[in-house]
Amino acid sequence: MASAAPTQSMPLFYNAIEPLNANQHGKMKVRPIEKSPAIASTHAIPVTVDEFGLVQRHYPIVFSVGDMPVPIALMGLNEGVNVFLDADGRTLDPTIYIPAYIRRYPFLLARLNPSSDELSLCFDSTSGAVGEFDGGEPLFDGDQPSAATKAILEFCEQFETAGQRTSAFVEDLKKSGLLMDGEVAIQPEGFDQPFVYRGFQMVDEEKLRNLRGDELRKMNQNGMLPLIFAHLFSLAQMRDVFARQLQQGKAPAPVPAPQPAPANA
Repeated sequence: MASAAPTQSMPLFYNAIEPLNANQHGKMKVRPIEKSPAIASTHAIPVTVDEFGLVQRHYPIVFSVGDMPVPIALMGLNEGVNVFLDADGRTLDPTIYIPAYIRRYPFLLARLNPSSDELSLCFDSTSGAVGEFDGGEPLFDGDQPSAATKAILEFCEQFETAGQRTSAFVEDLKKSGLLMDGEVAIQPEGFDQPFVYRGFQMVDEEKLRNLRGDELRKMNQNGMLPLIFAHLFSLAQMRDVFARQLQQGKAPAPVPAPQPAPANA
């Protein structure tokens, strides 16, 4: 299970980032994305701590490998498999919570000038969601942002703030030494060998139980403990996601059991 944080220069899903402005985009509209095969074939989606309570009901929450872990929701257990979206990136079940990272696309706040802390509202010009369409919501009212653009900006600002809280949580988690390499073995009925998944990080429950009282009290006061437990509870969803893969015919081929060496004649 490849769950490493994206390392490409562009964020996950984004191909080209263009700042939104009235001069270039004054006559353009925004409409829902009709097709997004890239989202439909992505199994690991970044999530923020603000979402843990909702995400843990539907997806396992794990942490990416590497020196800068990112909390991710697993929408599939294997590379290229997403059991909650169809081939066009549309949800298969409207009652399932969709992570904010997906709902934010194709917009995001980006720092255009490395020497400045100012963030600008940008969009992926390859998404097909922004253009001079007959239908859709106008992005501008004259030279001022429209109501739709203001709502998009507010959502992106909330996501950015949640991202900062998430970074702080992960940093505290690293300092606590609670993260360990994860491994989950799933033994479906009728299979000789279990399916073993690695390549992610998770909280070490034994270390958590052995923390000193003052450390636990600090985690309780700063809000870390509920987030840690949401992560741990969510791991039970691994088997549900795997069951969905089986139902959809997307489970990996089982690894054959090693054959005994032939007896010497």
